[in-house]
Amino acid sequence: MNEICRSHDILMLVLDTLRFDVATAEWREGRTPVLARLLPQGWEERHSPGSFTLAAHQAFFAGFLPTPARPGEAPPRLFGARFMGSETMGQGTKIFDAPDIITGFRAEGWRTICIGGVGFFNRKDPLGRVLPGLFECAYWETRFGVTEPDSSRHQFELAAELLAGETDRPTFLFINVSALHQPNCHYLPGAETDSVASHAAALRYVDGQLPVLLVALARKRRPTFCLLLSDHGTAYGEDGWRGHRLAHPVVWTVPYAEVIVPGRTGGTA
Repeated sequence: MNEICRSHDILMLVLDTLRFDVATAEWREGRTPVLARLLPQGWEERHSPGSFTLAAHQAFFAGFLPTPARPGEAPPRLFGARFMGSETMGQGTKIFDAPDIITGFRAEGWRTICIGGVGFFNRKDPLGRVLPGLFECAYWETRFGVTEPDSSRHQFELAAELLAGETDRPTFLFINVSALHQPNCHYLPGAETDSVASHAAALRYVDGQLPVLLVALARKRRPTFCLLLSDHGTAYGEDGWRGHRLAHPVVWTVPYAEVIVPGRTGGTA
């Protein structure tokens, strides 16, 4: 990551609440064609460090991304905030002398941008200002939130506008995609309650909006190292459970991917 950060911008795209099983089924059946082209090998199965948005993002911003869902020692972390006794950072880890990686990027002169989605990013109250407050620039509007059926289009259009701006500094762009979060029944015609089927329909909606963001990335001078992941899943009645902030496999198991989108210079690594 030290090498990548010298030549690449970074995108952290968190598909809030996306379940691994749903993401994988939609990819396998060809119902998310944009993600299929972007991720020809599909999604990696990982375990989230948190069972709901606040906990997971606090961990992400400290460099604790989801870990591989298999026994054995996890690979060294991509990013880390230096602290005594850490055993999860290696030679390739981008380490910051800062309490979180966002503050670390800012200290190195990066432009850090947050485009919020769910309520923990709405900046309407003290708690809703904690996570976006880490960034140099943070944006949230009602049209980015969970009740707006076209939230991803609005979020990605703003991202494209911002990416077309300043080019002198490297950019760390974070987007919290809200469409998968409840309520999502509006993505399934005739549905009155949320379900696995409406969750999948929400993912198909997001997939259809992704080209706006991907075209904007491709127009940039620098290539972009992209982290695509979920912060947690959610239960729709499995074993009697509903929602998240609970310990169930459909909540802890999340999709994860790393991909590089070339910039105008054509660089990929």
